[in-house]
Amino acid sequence: MSELINNSTRRKELLKHMILQLHEGVAPEVVKNRLIELLQKIPYGEVVEVEQELIAEGLPEEEVIKLCDIHVMVLDGSIDHKGAEVAPPGHPVDTFINENKELLRIVEQLNQLYEKVERLTSTEEVSNYLAQLRVHFNQLMDVDKHYRRKENLLFPYLEKYGITGPPKVMWGKHDETRALLKSVLETLSTRDEIALDELRVLVQMVFRPASTSVAEMTMKEEEILLPMSMDTLNELEWYEIYQQTTEIGYCLFDPQVEWKPENIGAEQKIPMDDGYIRLPSGQFTAIELEAILNTLPIDITFVDKDDRVKYFSQGEHRIFDRSRSILNREVRLCHPPSSVHIVERILADLKSGKESRAPFWIELDGKFIHIEYFALRDKEGNYLGALEISQDLTNKRSLRGEQRLLSYAKDGENV
Repeated sequence: MSELINNSTRRKELLKHMILQLHEGVAPEVVKNRLIELLQKIPYGEVVEVEQELIAEGLPEEEVIKLCDIHVMVLDGSIDHKGAEVAPPGHPVDTFINENKELLRIVEQLNQLYEKVERLTSTEEVSNYLAQLRVHFNQLMDVDKHYRRKENLLFPYLEKYGITGPPKVMWGKHDETRALLKSVLETLSTRDEIALDELRVLVQMVFRPASTSVAEMTMKEEEILLPMSMDTLNELEWYEIYQQTTEIGYCLFDPQVEWKPENIGAEQKIPMDDGYIRLPSGQFTAIELEAILNTLPIDITFVDKDDRVKYFSQGEHRIFDRSRSILNREVRLCHPPSSVHIVERILADLKSGKESRAPFWIELDGKFIHIEYFALRDKEGNYLGALEISQDLTNKRSLRGEQRLLSYAKDGENV
């Protein structure tokens, strides 16, 4: 067996032969034992190359997908990750791994729940059991965002490097998992009551296969896909993926670290001329942003760090009139001389950090108006400007009792 240690070609030939044996129906346990005996450890890159070669040589992708579970199971614990690069905090790969931890945590909670099904006795216990299943599987459905980021952000870069086989196989497994999860949710959403005997069957035939499929995919990612991707993509490509991640969203995990490659300047952005304004928590078009700001039940005016008016919202019922003639005007000139010294004091306190906000309220034409100035600062604490927010609180001050979401009704409707 010593001839296999430093012979990549021989190892790959043997691995390919074993996978084809599986394709031909040879028992997985027999193949697994032979692989453990002959290979001991195989570099993850060679697993990828073999999968790619099998597809190139004519083995249908559908067959490779069917064999994926078996041959990865065979190699579980036998894949060598020596020398594999570790992703820093906030890196897309680090995010994928942390999302996997959350997915596995929920799968483990489900596994514990499955073990309890034999001890259920009453209708009430079954009802509570179903409620817990719904909670956990609703959480697992978040995996769709995890998969879409792989499919739409990561896979295209791998394909640029000629790595097409593994992404195709993995995408097929994504779709299988999605179908299993959809079947679970359809069962849980359309059945308020399930007989105990039927529930036990559903746990083994519907629920457990779905959660197991999610868990197995995390192993495939961390054993093969993610190490291969770290070795293949450069930092600029990873940064492009990072910047587009919020378009799709995160799965059960919210990264708290902002990642930026060392060789990319603090202000450098990947050009994206698709009309979207991208922020860490989401994105929108300029039209959507304008609609959002004008729909808020408040008046907004932004004064930049040089004390010039740069923006004001244009809601349907503004409290104080604004015209575009004030844009880029020094804010002191927008106030009567009698109050300029107060404006200057507020701005000075906000700039210096002495204050972060300055609230006021007045009675105006029978209305109760709340006005507040806020200091805007970047992550380093540098002053960016001031935000003035005015709001008519007249009606809200008169509210009594409560109106809950479930009691919502349109005018004229009975609750």
